[in-house]
Amino acid sequence: MATLMREMPEQLDVIAVGAHPDDVEIACGGTLARLVQQGYRVGIVDLTDGEPTPNSPGPEARLAEAEAARATLGAQLRVNLNFPNRRLFDSFEARLALAKEFRRFRPKLVIGFGEKTPLASPDHWQTMQITDAAVFYSRLTKWDEHFGSLPVHAVSTQLYYSLSFHSLEAPPGAGIFVADISDTLEQKIAAVQCYQTQFPPAKSHVFTRIRGMAMHFGAAAGFAAGELFVSPRALGTRDLMNFVFPLETPPATKHASDTHLAH
Repeated sequence: MATLMREMPEQLDVIAVGAHPDDVEIACGGTLARLVQQGYRVGIVDLTDGEPTPNSPGPEARLAEAEAARATLGAQLRVNLNFPNRRLFDSFEARLALAKEFRRFRPKLVIGFGEKTPLASPDHWQTMQITDAAVFYSRLTKWDEHFGSLPVHAVSTQLYYSLSFHSLEAPPGAGIFVADISDTLEQKIAAVQCYQTQFPPAKSHVFTRIRGMAMHFGAAAGFAAGELFVSPRALGTRDLMNFVFPLETPPATKHASDTHLAH
């Protein structure tokens, strides 16, 4: 096992999963950029190459845009599983392929779709189901015939994002919160702008919508900009004051001398 672990790639803290290149950037790019700034290792997994699309010359162009977007966010890794765009279905093969990435890179947190997106690609809903199943498959023992030498990995936490511009309602779940992207909103938009084949000048209104959504969710939580997430299980805290007042300096810092005397 020690030899196997030495051959494994460096562990990631977070993996964000999308159906197509640009899904993750639009939904949670600001959060991913913020996590990178905070020193976490972040990866992105796209299930398809997103092609064909009306203005793209082909998959190579879209993949080049995806790599530019990854670099803009600062994520350490991007993987494309090459399932067919427009024909993506929740299948054993897709579940297994994504679960192998979770076992290979061993993330603590997986972020993915949390709902259907009416009037948009049905691949999104299929990706949610595939991601849910892959998180489960990743931790199953006695299944070496499907995973070979990849060791079991239990993902500690899973979060959902929304990719709908048609509703301000959160996806269903037990806990809703907003991540502060005040310092990374421009980085998020720059990452989305890397997809020139998807967002030509005629679609520049998309960037206004992205900015507007970020400002809306941020304002709801007291930030200049934010991204909405849903936890499938209830959120809890062992530090109530820091949880309720995250923008304030904790007492241990404000009253360091008092803390020292208390010891």
